[in-house]
Amino acid sequence: MRQFRLADADLAALGAGRPSADTLALLRRARLSRHLLLLREARRAVPDDPFWYVRLRALPAEESRAWSADPMTGLWAAQLLAAHRAGTPPTVGDLPDPAGHPLVTTHAGRTLRIRLDDRSPLRHLLGLPPTEPLTPERVAHWQRCLDAAWRILVSRHPDAAGTLAGVLRVIVPARPDPLAEGVSATSAEAFGAVAMSPPASGTGLTAALLHETQHSVLNAAHGLFPLVEPGAGRDYSPWREDPRPVFGILHGIYAFLAVTRFWRAELRAGPVARGASEAEFEFARWRGAVHETAGRLLGGGALTPAGARLVAALRDEVAPWLAEPVDPEVDRLAGLARDDHRARWRLRNLTVSPEAAAALGAAWRAGQPAPPVPVTVAGTERVAESSPRLRLIRALLRDSPERAAPDGDDACLRGAWRVALRAYEKRLVADRADLAAWNGLALVSPHRALRERPELVRAAALAVPGADLADLAAWLSR
Repeated sequence: MRQFRLADADLAALGAGRPSADTLALLRRARLSRHLLLLREARRAVPDDPFWYVRLRALPAEESRAWSADPMTGLWAAQLLAAHRAGTPPTVGDLPDPAGHPLVTTHAGRTLRIRLDDRSPLRHLLGLPPTEPLTPERVAHWQRCLDAAWRILVSRHPDAAGTLAGVLRVIVPARPDPLAEGVSATSAEAFGAVAMSPPASGTGLTAALLHETQHSVLNAAHGLFPLVEPGAGRDYSPWREDPRPVFGILHGIYAFLAVTRFWRAELRAGPVARGASEAEFEFARWRGAVHETAGRLLGGGALTPAGARLVAALRDEVAPWLAEPVDPEVDRLAGLARDDHRARWRLRNLTVSPEAAAALGAAWRAGQPAPPVPVTVAGTERVAESSPRLRLIRALLRDSPERAAPDGDDACLRGAWRVALRAYEKRLVADRADLAAWNGLALVSPHRALRERPELVRAAALAVPGADLADLAAWLSR
């Protein structure tokens, strides 16, 4: 059996988000090899030659290779083999034709070719509900956005353009999510395929494609050598509302490495770039999240040696970006957005048992120090939820603040901490279960326990409803 290897320098470059053309070619060969193995095992699982096998063997060698390497073939073969091994009738039908709309775009002598797949019966297996077959007008919209995205990449992100051209083969149009500005997804079995909702602009399409291409690259690398040790639990990810496994967190930092680099370059492009404040905010927001989360992974003991090498290179790549200047007010809002997400995640997903909450209440009433209180990660299902404060921040950056901000939020965004603190405390006097007010209080409170463990303070406040919130937070902070 053929083995695929990466030298240490190539692995480090891959971790830094700068894979060479040779590394991308190796990943493509490795995925083709995997597809062929899956097809061979699927053929061996039945007594007679199935129709797809006869059909594939009848094709000319070059066409058979292209069909075997197609992302949707890998997805189909994995599903077919899984059904055979489970002893259940396959439901994936025959090997699908690489059908759809070929899109070609060229700028400054560089060309990108992809397939807009709105026909394959396997489209839903990429993780998002697919659209109906596209009208000519919809196809034309995708072509215009792809043209704009490719111009941006070739003009200002030439290395990223090379990575995208070396990986991306298929885009599956997906239905929009009303709770999100845009949705996209990949599958570990479909290297080079992306499902995504229709883009609003070339800039949005560029960021989404860079993000999802990173997922494909990381999945292919993980297929060569494991990056994460088995058995690790779930933890916080700055990009999701639900607890994530370690490999999911690794996927997050690797995808947002590319997104952060994109906004960094857009920011440096100056007047040519669209939305300078948007670029500043996204760059400032994600550089801190990527660097911090990479450090947490490196210290968590759940990475294999190869995974640790990759993440160390990633963190080293981002570290100098932390010192690059951005507007202080934009930087403050970026930090506020990160803190808001972390507090909201803790309040949603971390729970204090009734017994531990009762022990807190008893210690408070007895005038004793607060006992150690463990928390349990409760959430497991994916939650799609947009942040009201993030929407307010974006509106503020666009200089079009929303008028109907909840009590405390406007003051919080302006940095008027005392005003916001009083407003959130007033809301919690009226309703101690108000999660949004707890979330806001965690952003402006002077007490460490509220800033770092808002779920603990909330559990104590519900256990002793007559206690003053500030006194309770100070007690827990000690």
